[in-house]
Amino acid sequence: MTGVGARNHRSTTGVLWVGRTFSSGIRKEVRVQSIIVPPMSTGDRGRENGTAAWHRRLHHTGRGGLSEETGQTPGMRRYEAISGKRNGSRKIWMGESHVAPGMVSGDHHHGEAETGIYVVSGHPVFVFLDEDAERRVETGPGDYVYVPPYVPHREENPSGEEEAVVVLARSTQEGIVVNLESLRAEVPELERWIAELD
Repeated sequence: MTGVGARNHRSTTGVLWVGRTFSSGIRKEVRVQSIIVPPMSTGDRGRENGTAAWHRRLHHTGRGGLSEETGQTPGMRRYEAISGKRNGSRKIWMGESHVAPGMVSGDHHHGEAETGIYVVSGHPVFVFLDEDAERRVETGPGDYVYVPPYVPHREENPSGEEEAVVVLARSTQEGIVVNLESLRAEVPELERWIAELD
């Protein structure tokens, strides 16, 4: 059934009544408990990141608002959308990375951050070491990749024509990037982190 008309009103008791007329001509009213969010005062709007006032509203970063002012690695470009410094986030960083056709990024890791990756376009390949042998994770649009803390890796774009674009989510407030000489570079924090899991 598709709605052809709707009428909403708030009662004095803080309950939202939603009135809807359906294509069959039947009118139905549904009682829904409302949630009232207090507006920020004028004084709250100017406070610094991380204050209670900062966390009382949603923050929107439009497509054109992504920033390159985040950690970078040769061979790819990262763009920051959500972070502590931009939005007041405390436990998440989000952004994108772009790898041009035929490019291979430098080897790197992301410190203590767990990273979730969603492939938007292209067919990026994620390379890491497993038992001292290089392993390749080949992906395509719609795929997800999880990168644990401190694990050295790199991104490759084998396509000669299509840019590889992924959305990134990290478990830290800022986008940590530690560039490495190679995948075999010593990362003592990784050994400690793995030892803590056992």
